[in-house]
Amino acid sequence: MTATIGLFFGSTGGAGAAVADLIKDLIDETGLATVDVHDIAFSEMKELEQYDYLILGISTWNIGQLQDDWALKFKQLDDIDLSGKPVAIYGMGDQYGYPDSFVDAIGILSEKVIERGAEPAGFQLVDDSYQFEYSAAVIDGVFVGLALDDDNQSEMTTPRTQAWVATVLEDFKLAVPVPA
Repeated sequence: MTATIGLFFGSTGGAGAAVADLIKDLIDETGLATVDVHDIAFSEMKELEQYDYLILGISTWNIGQLQDDWALKFKQLDDIDLSGKPVAIYGMGDQYGYPDSFVDAIGILSEKVIERGAEPAGFQLVDDSYQFEYSAAVIDGVFVGLALDDDNQSEMTTPRTQAWVATVLEDFKLAVPVPA
């Protein structure tokens, strides 16, 4: 029996929703798990507790602000028990327009789910392909999730997501690591 991953995303302009679909397709293709996709705008936060594995998608708006649908429900996370659940987060941002708050929402959401007992997964090294000054999603040179800039680097969205999905499946202990 394959595992089921709950993927909950918020999307205002559609890029976060498109990445949710891409993640679902990539994971489903592996046969290691299936993905139930939920738009957070139409979901109850308690639904997060139904899954053993979670992927959360969030965009950063303005200067380090949460995407609207997540912002409306963010306080409800205080009533959610994520103890021991592996949680991976991806996020959309604009590193050129907002170089001092690039994908901050990933960091904000990560901090909250860790506070609620989650086991963080899907960390990603910051490499030279990114050009920003600061991000609340970076700790010691590592993004605490998948950082995407579909506005300025749309050609990198698919390869970054493919690599990240492999990492997430390993972190979730659903895949065997491939030797380098």
